[in-house]
Amino acid sequence: MKNSDGVAGYIHSVETFGAVDGPGIRYIVFVQGCPLRCIYCHNPDSWKIKNGKPANSADIAEDIKEYLPFIKNGGVTVSGGEPLFQPEFTADIFRRCKAMGLHTALDTSGAAEFSDALKVLKYTDLVLLDIKAYDAGLYTRITGAAEDKGKNLLDLCEAAAVKVWIRHVVIPEYTSDEKQLNMLAEYLSRYSCIEKVEPLAFHKMGEYKWENAERKYLLSDTAPADEKTMERVREIFRSKGLKL
Repeated sequence: MKNSDGVAGYIHSVETFGAVDGPGIRYIVFVQGCPLRCIYCHNPDSWKIKNGKPANSADIAEDIKEYLPFIKNGGVTVSGGEPLFQPEFTADIFRRCKAMGLHTALDTSGAAEFSDALKVLKYTDLVLLDIKAYDAGLYTRITGAAEDKGKNLLDLCEAAAVKVWIRHVVIPEYTSDEKQLNMLAEYLSRYSCIEKVEPLAFHKMGEYKWENAERKYLLSDTAPADEKTMERVREIFRSKGLKL
């Protein structure tokens, strides 16, 4: 990709017919680089930005045009890694998508400063916000980061009236605690920008990538949450008036 008209960045990969990261059929750009080190991450190979493929927002937009007949009723999602780790790159992809009349969705943990998030939100129709944990200590235990900036992003979305879908990964012995879930549900119930909540069962699909990178995978002995646990989680969110 050699277009000099756009913004340079790094990507991990693209998916041209995604169906789970926002409404409808979507073109998904997975950007490279992330400041978090989540213990359940299924793409640890996306952490270091320079390990990605050099890309240009103008070239990506040109490729997206090829799929307009298929995604015109869906849109474009930028995921990661962490899209807000490359705010100018992500914002310019979205700006070009909006010029094509496409719906834009930002799949993020919110790990960014206000100023960087605002650059992207300007062109964002929907935020898929991954809330790691309600408790600050548990957040650090899961992500390795000292501060949860995702809550700041939620405040920005509320102020800007940007629609939000909350995602929350349920990990047995970590985020499956009923007290923590009730506090999280109560907290989320205060926001009018939240359209729905998606509790997601932890999985080990990326475990082999940790092994390939010779990194210790802390959840090797942790079983995914069963359906009984997931229904209990869903009921907690419903009890606070949140839609699933």
